[in-house]
Amino acid sequence: MNRLGKVLRAAEVAALVALSIRACVAQDRRMVVGPTIPPMCVTLHASLALHGGELNAEDEGKVDTARLQKALDGCGGGKAVELAKGGADDAFLTGPIQIPAGVALLVDRGVTLEASRDPRLYDVQPETCGVVNDAAAGCKPLISVENAAGAAIVGDGVIDGRGGERLLGKDITWWDLAEKARSGGRQQVPRLIVVDHSNDFILYRITLRNSPNFHVVFSHGHGLTVWNVKIDTPRTARNTDGIDPGPADDITVTHSFIRTGDDNIAIKGSEGGVAYMTVADNHFYYGHGMSIGSETYGGVHDVLVQGLSMDGPDNALRIKSNPSRGGIVERVTYSDVCIRNAKWPIVTQTDYNNPGPFRDRIPVYRDIHLENVRVFGGGKISVRGFDAGHRLSVFLDGVVLDDPQKYALSAAHAAITYGPEPVNFVLHGDDVSASGTPGKGPGADCSAMFVPFERVP
Repeated sequence: MNRLGKVLRAAEVAALVALSIRACVAQDRRMVVGPTIPPMCVTLHASLALHGGELNAEDEGKVDTARLQKALDGCGGGKAVELAKGGADDAFLTGPIQIPAGVALLVDRGVTLEASRDPRLYDVQPETCGVVNDAAAGCKPLISVENAAGAAIVGDGVIDGRGGERLLGKDITWWDLAEKARSGGRQQVPRLIVVDHSNDFILYRITLRNSPNFHVVFSHGHGLTVWNVKIDTPRTARNTDGIDPGPADDITVTHSFIRTGDDNIAIKGSEGGVAYMTVADNHFYYGHGMSIGSETYGGVHDVLVQGLSMDGPDNALRIKSNPSRGGIVERVTYSDVCIRNAKWPIVTQTDYNNPGPFRDRIPVYRDIHLENVRVFGGGKISVRGFDAGHRLSVFLDGVVLDDPQKYALSAAHAAITYGPEPVNFVLHGDDVSASGTPGKGPGADCSAMFVPFERVP
């Protein structure tokens, strides 16, 4: 376990106990406990101030990248660089920075780390960022963690990617570029945090908002802990996934709050796959769902989603792929989930868009369990395998709709097992077989599950 991993404060004891109770069924193979704030190696004080949540125009060139990077590079393992207020000043402005092994970046409550709006700072090659083209990735992320085990980002402050603000010298935003790319090409915009080949990375208590693209990407690593994190971006901001793990293993996301313009979580099973992941005791709001895919060709297995509320998403529980990027998704359990006002509360897709060059990567979903799931507000439920040779196997146990008449139900190429707990609907369709007998009862209790999103000022 990372050296930052112990309980911090009494207010989190109850949450820790709840997670410990679930540990026997968690898929993450680590013993995950609440992180702590490490001792400081240095404290940096802000020299800029936000006014109405924005920097003054004359401050936009005052990037603090060099000072931040020097402090991070000079900090010893197991310690943190603290970003603190400087009198009335409460903001830092930065271009891309890297966090070394064993070092934590701590953003204090009331402090915002603002991403520069200058695309030239993010260029991989000259003039490659802040455009739409067909080239490979042209932008560096705001925060990189590469070959740096035991790094962390912690604190009660905010990291703001400023995706909806105009780029310097241009009448366009990062998110405008994403919309422009709908007509063709790739949006060349930075991601907020990219962690690659770095085991035991921790995000703790931090608020991430307004990323130009994905907020958190964790790949080629063992051990990701996301604990008590807020991700907050408008639902209209295209391609702003919350947390995207993969390929990776031993992952826990817990006690967190996510609303965003794309997938709340998207498990990316590309080459190497994703395995042993726990998503426990979280609250999702608008977004495209608790998703697996669309890349599953490397495989996804042993995933537990437990104690999740989803309030107002486009999709809620979703597995998505297609014959150009599909593979085996298996041993996935959704337990104690409450869904309200979703367009697609439950959906498995084998014809998801964005086809690639391959046509023989067939999606296969098997051993998928839904236990104690309650759905409110209507919508569409679709449980479909690819074809008769690649059928979906799904177990519905205690899955209850508030009023089955309000839902459009469809199924195909599926082996469905009902019960023993209540299921108050039956799925029919081409090549659908059923077994089991559900019991009678009210299903999950969602009275305390839906809580409002509390935005950090």
